[in-house]
Amino acid sequence: MHSQMESSHHLSHILTHLAEDREQYFQAIAPPVIQTSNFAFPNLTAFREAFSDELHSHVYSRGNNPTVEILRRKLAALEGTEDALVFSSGAGAIAAAVIGNVKAGDHVVCQQNPYSWTSALLRKFLSRFGVEHTFVDGSSIANIEAALRPNTRVLFLESPNTMTYECQDLAACAALAKSRGIVTMIDNSYCSPIYQNPASFGIDIVLHSGTKYLNGHSDVVVGVLCGSSEMVKKIFESELMTLGGILGPHDAALVIRGLRTLPLRVQRSQESAQWIIEKLENHPKVERIWYPFHHSFPQLELAKKQMRGCGGLFSVQFKTDDMEKMEAFIHKMERFLMAVSWGGHESLIIPTIGFYNIPGRPAPAAPWQFVRFYIGLEDPAWLWEDLERAMEAL
Repeated sequence: MHSQMESSHHLSHILTHLAEDREQYFQAIAPPVIQTSNFAFPNLTAFREAFSDELHSHVYSRGNNPTVEILRRKLAALEGTEDALVFSSGAGAIAAAVIGNVKAGDHVVCQQNPYSWTSALLRKFLSRFGVEHTFVDGSSIANIEAALRPNTRVLFLESPNTMTYECQDLAACAALAKSRGIVTMIDNSYCSPIYQNPASFGIDIVLHSGTKYLNGHSDVVVGVLCGSSEMVKKIFESELMTLGGILGPHDAALVIRGLRTLPLRVQRSQESAQWIIEKLENHPKVERIWYPFHHSFPQLELAKKQMRGCGGLFSVQFKTDDMEKMEAFIHKMERFLMAVSWGGHESLIIPTIGFYNIPGRPAPAAPWQFVRFYIGLEDPAWLWEDLERAMEAL
């Protein structure tokens, strides 16, 4: 109990006070948006000092902006790392992390079925520059070890992933990679820093689509990269400054606003999701439920070892052999929005059947009876009424 109380106190400090030097801006409760492209210097000494360390100085807002810096410091503290960077998208953060640690002739091992743009980065982009990759079932550390090569430089994890929620043993992966001089990185978007902190298991780089829980209001696209001071400096000076995929101060201020309520939102989302899952598992039209803390989840023990919670994202396979009935079920839901992403106030669905019959796009691996749900902040009983009514179509 004492350690939980200390953790709660630490979290409250990060979200409410850390990096907010209010005496610098008239004691305002909300940090100001420093809307400027560049910064002036009073003399040559200040000019030279700033250019000697652009990561920690204010020279030009492509590098370090005061509003963005507040957000970076909060995010690093949330993940327990020395520093953090923010990007204009989660895909941008992932690309910077991987590109910053490979060169032509290197090899990347990646957990199978990652975020689609992570997959595209490896398959379509880096392959053009002589970087090889292997996708592997990471549910077994033996599979990961077997995939490593002498030229492997990066081990990319996504635990859990965001459709069927396979996990990797983070401590085992970190130990294996360190013994081979391999950089580990993980997409931690599913859990948020509230429910999992991969750096505490030895993972080198922690990534987020901050569009999800971190912002939490479905109005900003943002990527996050957390790591050591050395790693962050390296990526800042090369991938961020050169490619310029920065987050602007207005968006940074919106994410800071979102962080204020982060623990409350993910807790509410999880509680509502678990309430609805309990209803679903007894329904005759439900074939299977995917959720890391569900009793049927094959990696339940590992999930509970690494994660403090799951949030509101789960998947369901429904019991029907009729595609028309499945489509009717999807169309009868009125209180769930059909949309990508998650982590906002609104509840969402992504039905696999929607990816069928799209010209030029292969059918997904998941069956057409499969639906991913995100439970937002609405009344779960109100959502259940909608879902129960829609299931009459199946």
